[in-house]
This record gives sequence, structure tokens and C-alpha cells, in this order.
Amino acid sequence: MTFDALPRRVAATALAGLIALTGLAQTGTAQAQAPRGLPIIRDTEIENLLRDYARPLFRAAGVGGSQTNVIIVNDRGFNAFVANGRRMFINAGAILDSRTPNELIGVMAHETGHIAGGHLARLREAVERAQIIAALGMIVGAAGVAAGATMGRGAAGVGEAAPGVLMAGPHVAMRSLLSYQRGEEAAADRAAVNYLNATGQSAKGMVETFRRLQNESMLAARRADPYTISHPIPADRVAIIEPLAKASPHYNAVDPPDRVMRHNLARAKLAGFLDRQESISRRFPPGDNSLPARYARAIQMFRFGDRNRASAMADELIRAQPGNPYFHEIKGQILLETGQPAAAIPALRRAVSLAPNAGLIRIMLGHALVATGNPAQLDEAVRELRLALQREPEAADGYRQLAIAYGRKNDRGQADLSAAQAALHDGDLNTARGLARRAQGSLPSGSPGWLRAEDIVNQRPQRN
Repeated sequence: MTFDALPRRVAATALAGLIALTGLAQTGTAQAQAPRGLPIIRDTEIENLLRDYARPLFRAAGVGGSQTNVIIVNDRGFNAFVANGRRMFINAGAILDSRTPNELIGVMAHETGHIAGGHLARLREAVERAQIIAALGMIVGAAGVAAGATMGRGAAGVGEAAPGVLMAGPHVAMRSLLSYQRGEEAAADRAAVNYLNATGQSAKGMVETFRRLQNESMLAARRADPYTISHPIPADRVAIIEPLAKASPHYNAVDPPDRVMRHNLARAKLAGFLDRQESISRRFPPGDNSLPARYARAIQMFRFGDRNRASAMADELIRAQPGNPYFHEIKGQILLETGQPAAAIPALRRAVSLAPNAGLIRIMLGHALVATGNPAQLDEAVRELRLALQREPEAADGYRQLAIAYGRKNDRGQADLSAAQAALHDGDLNTARGLARRAQGSLPSGSPGWLRAEDIVNQRPQRN
């Protein structure tokens, strides 16, 4: 598992800027929460689980394909949102707090409804309309104030009311936009139930999630003006969704045991890497000897305890499930990050053999091969890293390790090109251009590497 920030050039949505222009940035709009440098978590095990959850939903909705990504956000809040139309963001908190796969799948079904409905693009249009409403209100208000000023003292009341008149436009625009968004949220809820029915899954998890949110937000909901929030209140969502859910022949369908185990292992992994030591111990008390509990404890030991013991605990996990690539991966990560790259290589090679399409694990294997400092392993490192980057073409760390490997092979052109690609995917365009120009000085003119460097030199900043 790695922690990173989404590059600036892809992190922000245009919506966030549009909403800020209308003064609504503090309304809690889920789709606006994609700021620059969004903290993300990369983990093959959890990403594959989320893709498996999403795939049938996307098929049912007629969306998806290679351009739809599910991204884990390093945030403990229970939230999910879509951005740029094809990116579904799931907070780590939503995974940790979803007690069953069905609960999380319900959340993802709702977000799929936003993607299928084109709600992000339509919300941009609604924001533009709201801006027009606000501007017209301000113009009318200003005209009224000007008229009052020409009438002299007899119109003192108009002058006193001026602030309220001038604010009327933005206030009406805000309510109009929020009303529109509440309608889109309700539409996504109904679409989610349809997708779950189409895939033979229950909407019970959605109902239970909304009911839990209702209980958690009960006090705030009593004080809230329902016309100034961006989502329907949880009680209303339960009232609408529950009858639809219960009418489904799949209402009592349960998650398969293997899916439940994968879900709980993902939650344990997140808890192990994200929670404080005492929180992990509370979540997995000493009497819990389940596989997820042992997984979390191995990571806990790696982070807070005896790292040699953590490696031995990873061996116990491997004995329990020798065909689980992620148990081999965690052993390799423990050894690599405790300064034992040579010892990490067999575990990571085994993980790659069990999950050959896992680009992130290949990058870790390439990292271990480079970190040994053994020149005899550089060719294998380059091979593994290049294979990995075919699967993970935006993985900056893969390019960094490749740059080191090429540098040690005295291939300055490829080293500089790889370093340029790392900088590009980190969002540092100026550094990327400088390295790309330097790479062109060492690469044959017109070669594939030279042309790739030329593309980087000519890259223009992308507007968010």
C-alpha cells in the first residue's frame, strides 16, 4: 500500500471552481470535493476489490470501460463522489465503515447513477444558470438602490434595505442550485436500486447505510434548513428507498462468503495502515484470531512493533493462504521497507507470479531489485519496471526507480527520460521539460525515446 497525492493536473474538477464562483463552496456538495493534491491510497488488493464491485454496476448502467477509474481517497469520512465524469472516488472511511460488501456496493451504485445520468456535466450547467440568476438579482437590486438614491431622503427605507436587496439574487440562486442538486441525488438513489436489481443484488445495504447516517446526523438534521443542504436528509432517503428495496426479489440476497472475506481483509489492511495502534487493538481484540485480525496485526507490528516479528506474522498469513498474492506482497513490503531488499525479492516475485497484471506489485519488485545495488539484477529491474509501467503509466515512483536503474547502467538518455516522466506525473512540468530536453541530447534523434521526450517538452499545463 502506498500513499500519494493525485497530481494537480488531474485532481481538481471544474465543478469546484464553478461552485466557488457562486459562493456555494461550503455547502458540502460531494462532487465538489476533489481539491488539488487530493491524498490518495494505491493498493492493488483494495483497488481490485472495488473494481469487482463496480464492474457489474457499470454494465447494468451502460457505463464504464477502461476510462472509468475507482480511486481510494485517504480520508476517514464516510463519503464517495464522482469527478470529471469518469472518476469514482471512495473514501477509506467508507470502506472501513461498511460492515458488509453490500453496504459499500450500495454506495458505489449511487455514484454509478451520477455517472450514468451525466450529473456532473448537468450540474455545471445548473451552476452557470445559478450564476446568471445571481447576476440578474444583483443587477435588479443595484438598480433599485440607484433609483432610491435619486429620490433623496424620502427613500431612506430603500437605502436601509439595500444590503438585503443586493443579497436576494445570490440567495435565490443558491436555493435554486441546491434544489436541483437534491433532485439529482434522489435520481441517483433510484438508479442505484435499479442497478442492484439488475445485478441480482440487494438494496438492503443502501437502506442500512442511510439509516445509520440518519442516526448519526439526527441532531444536525433537526437544526438544518432542508432548502439549504445539497442532499436529501437521510430520513427522507430511507422513506423513499426502503419500499423500493423491499419490493425487489433480491432484497434478502446475501454476499457470498468469499466476497465477505475479501471485504474484511481490505478493511483490516486499511485499519492496519491508517489507524493508531490503540484503535487497531480495539477493532481487533486479542481474542479475535480471524484471518483479517491477523492481517491487521501483522501490519500493526510492522508499523509500531518488532519488524522481524512482523515478517514472521506475514509468513503465518502465507501458510494460511499460500495462493494469496497480497500476503506475499505484504511480506515483501515489510522486508523492503526495513532495509532488506534482497530478502524481499523472493516474496515479491511470488506475488507477481500469482498476480501478473498487478503493476504496483511489479514496481515494488523493481524497487527491491534496484535497492540491492547488485549490477547483475539491473536488467531484471528494468524489465519488471517497464512491464509494470505498461499497466501503471502514471505511476511516478515506477519511473523514478527506472531512472535509477538506467543511471546505474550508464544509459543517461533513458535515465533522464524516465526522470522526466516521473516529474511529469508528479505534476512538476517545468522539471519534466528540463529533463526531457537533457534526455534529447543523449538519445538518437527521431528514436521513440527522443520523440517521447519531445512530447514532454511540448506539453502544456492542463487547466482544471
